Amino acid sequence: MTPELEKRIREQISSAPIFVYMKGTKDFPMCGFSATVVGVLKELGVPFSTFNVLSDESIRQGIKEFSNWPTIPQVYLKGEFIGGCDIILDMHQRGELAEKTKAALEE
Repeated sequence: MTPELEKRIREQISSAPIFVYMKGTKDFPMCGFSATVVGVLKELGVPFSTFNVLSDESIRQGIKEFSNWPTIPQVYLKGEFIGGCDIILDMHQRGELAEKTKAALEE
């Protein structure tokens, strides 16, 4: 990964307390996994920002290398990688995601 791409990713992730790399947008997810993550975050009623990886192939590949995680969507809280769809769903079902998102928004 180039230093420029890494800098760009770090800037995106730090631009919002809750940031999601996904396929599509929060208003129009373009895969089921992205739609699931968006649905969970909307259900929690938390504000979040997104980036459509389909709009930029360098980010689409770079974020996988950055996080060492092979799939998209990817959710970040306060700049920290939390996980993809399965992890987010699991955390939500245990009530842990609500606590973590609330904490990320309060800091």
